[in-house]
Amino acid sequence: MRKVTAALAAGFLCIAALSLSAPALVAKPSTPLSGPTAERVSVVPITFDRDDSSKTKFGKLTFRGGLNIFARSVHFGGYSAIALNRSGTTLLALSDAGSWMRATLDYDGRWLKGLSDVTLGPILGKDGKPVRSESRQDAEGIALLAGDTRNGNALVSFERDHRIMRYPFTPERFGPPDGMIPLPKAGRAMGDNQGLEALAVIRSGRMKDTVVAFSERLKDRNGNLIGWLIGGPAPGAITVRRLGGFDITGAAGLPDGGLLLLERRFRYSEGVKMRIRRIKATDLRRGRLVTGDVLIEATDILNIDNMEGIAVHRAPDGENVITLVSDDNFSGFQRSLIMQFTLP
Repeated sequence: MRKVTAALAAGFLCIAALSLSAPALVAKPSTPLSGPTAERVSVVPITFDRDDSSKTKFGKLTFRGGLNIFARSVHFGGYSAIALNRSGTTLLALSDAGSWMRATLDYDGRWLKGLSDVTLGPILGKDGKPVRSESRQDAEGIALLAGDTRNGNALVSFERDHRIMRYPFTPERFGPPDGMIPLPKAGRAMGDNQGLEALAVIRSGRMKDTVVAFSERLKDRNGNLIGWLIGGPAPGAITVRRLGGFDITGAAGLPDGGLLLLERRFRYSEGVKMRIRRIKATDLRRGRLVTGDVLIEATDILNIDNMEGIAVHRAPDGENVITLVSDDNFSGFQRSLIMQFTLP
């Protein structure tokens, strides 16, 4: 049965590869949302190991629940970036089709069990109207600067039309933007669909308030992945050793001043893989080549999809809770997943 499941999954992944490798074929909504709207979302709980629902230890992480989420709205999906409030109960997600989703995460004790109070809305342009241009809708990263996931300010990174914009937001509106961060010169070499996938703010320590940004696949002459430390006490370039052909899809700051990197690898012959690496606070230095510590690496034998968004909050018991979201590319062959792990 395991072999049959793997074979079926491989077949679906070959079709889903069209979404990963050819964005023009993706059925994104043709018009943006006009304003915020409540949305009914259905959820199916998932385990990380399809064959052994009792298994919770994976690498250095502990699984604490996952959801496959569905909605009828054509604007639901494409979630590439997420932020959570301090308690981990309110989620703000950005879609690469120019919309946002705010929702309450419901728990059964520590276990993630549902999604409620869901609202969808448009990301606004400088003119205060929903962004209509597909080349300017493609939000890929979010980093909270102030407030929480209901009222505050956040940086948002976009690819295709590469930029980092600052957005004020309320429960009813996201934007218009009131500022931007100029891209480093090397950022001009990013491909249309390989832009600023990962964005985070360092929360404590020597590099506090530094913005960290990584492209999906921009490499130096040695094949390592290029990123930038923006603002803070020591801005400049930083590189991450590229391991096993993985690309960076998300980043999140840790309470101790370190960083988590979410990575993805796709090959037609093997399907999708996911990896999370932890970068120590002491390694976040200008000019440094860092490798980090692999916390988890998973193939699609486990319950993953196109994992792109990552956020961290600290639980009352002191554990760091990692929340992941997948980008379904608005494809019927992919899924919108939310899952959580703890890092002791």
